[in-house]
Amino acid sequence: MQKSTKALFSATVLAAAVSFGPVMAQNAPAAAQAPTQSQMQPAVATPSDAQLQKFTGAAQKVSGLAETYRPKIESAKDDAAREKIFKEADEKMVKLVNADGLTVDEFNGIGQAVEQNPQLQQRVREIAQSKTPAKAKSGG
Repeated sequence: MQKSTKALFSATVLAAAVSFGPVMAQNAPAAAQAPTQSQMQPAVATPSDAQLQKFTGAAQKVSGLAETYRPKIESAKDDAAREKIFKEADEKMVKLVNADGLTVDEFNGIGQAVEQNPQLQQRVREIAQSKTPAKAKSGG
């Protein structure tokens, strides 16, 4: 089921861009472009707050992993090397998502719902800020 992990990586890039600002989306290689709609799970209509909490935690971890892998992907010598790096990153991302209590399909579905709903985007940002130590923006 390599397609689901590819979808996870693409959804992660998307989720990171939606949730935490432009992380990789603007510089993502062609292989990391979002899959077609038929490859993605349908969006979760209205994720619960618990699901958003899990999604945000997983997305933060996966976003960090994606940032780690970005230079490796960009510097890969050929498609075979790039594919190997993607596979390695995908496997790690799946483990991170599962560790936060979500399946890949749930993560992707929530990611789509967040992408399509500005209120959910705002809620995810709020959750992310509450989980992040006061090292980024602080009022003072």
